[in-house]
Amino acid sequence: MAFGRVLNFTDPFPYQAAIQAADLEMYPTKKGEFRAELTQVALNQLWMQRFHEDLPRIYTGTIRPGRTVVGFLTDEDQPAMRHCSMDLSTNDVVVCGGDAMHQRGEGGAKMGSMSLPTDNLLASYRALIGRDFVAPTTTYLTRPDGALMSRLRELHKTAGQIAKTAPNLFDLPEVVRSLEERLTHVMLRCLAENAPSHASAGIRRHDAIVGRFEEFLEANPDRPLYLTEICTAIGAAERTLRAACEEHLGMGPIRYLSLRRMHLVRRALLRTDPSTSSVTRIATDHGFWELGRFSVAYRALFGESPSDSLKRPADDRFAFPPGQSTLAGFADH
Repeated sequence: MAFGRVLNFTDPFPYQAAIQAADLEMYPTKKGEFRAELTQVALNQLWMQRFHEDLPRIYTGTIRPGRTVVGFLTDEDQPAMRHCSMDLSTNDVVVCGGDAMHQRGEGGAKMGSMSLPTDNLLASYRALIGRDFVAPTTTYLTRPDGALMSRLRELHKTAGQIAKTAPNLFDLPEVVRSLEERLTHVMLRCLAENAPSHASAGIRRHDAIVGRFEEFLEANPDRPLYLTEICTAIGAAERTLRAACEEHLGMGPIRYLSLRRMHLVRRALLRTDPSTSSVTRIATDHGFWELGRFSVAYRALFGESPSDSLKRPADDRFAFPPGQSTLAGFADH
């Protein structure tokens, strides 16, 4: 069943859980009030999303298997993003592979995505373009003709406007079929327009290092970690790890470790019943042992004390578990 909807968020955790076709963690990098709008459209086979976020942020995660996902900037007047350490400009389409994804952008980011079941995309590409499409194993960029890229952005915007102002139109099979055929046609032409631009061998090596770094952090959530220990565990020299993190995450490894854990602490504080736990317990469970410094850093990032987060009224708490989509319609589509 086709549908379109617009969702607004004031917390990154339910926002990241609602994003379809990917398993993502989102970490805003600066203090401020989080605001995000997510527009989602599901047609017969094609899914599309439009993202608008206020704060600078880092995304890490992977694309779920079974669908091929492409992304692009929806507004010509915005800074380029860094996607898997490649600059994504308004003229580019990123084709997501099965590798780990790291993306960072400034505040006010506006981006769109489209996805098709991979088998459906392969068959449609062969029928339309006359040659086989090779499903990507690693992420790459392609740069279509400017007029074609403008057409893709305009059609994507039109679908988003329908979702916002007249979602009942998605109940009409002829509207859904027409919109899906036009969007799919232009998307496939964009993929066929130019040769792909792959990341260099050096960037791919850094991809692997950052991936191992993330895995090590995930496996060691509850104790202090030191740079020498991290480098030994992931098999990378300190200088190489620093360069890889700056390239992919926009910051050094220890700063990223702290930022990541701060957001995980905040998630835990917002999801915990204050009668059953404490700030001290939650902070130490996430590797923060110097509680005074932790409290100062927490307030600097989130604009409130850890105890204020823990004591928030139930109605203001994080409603959805991390990683679980709040949109059952996509899972059942």
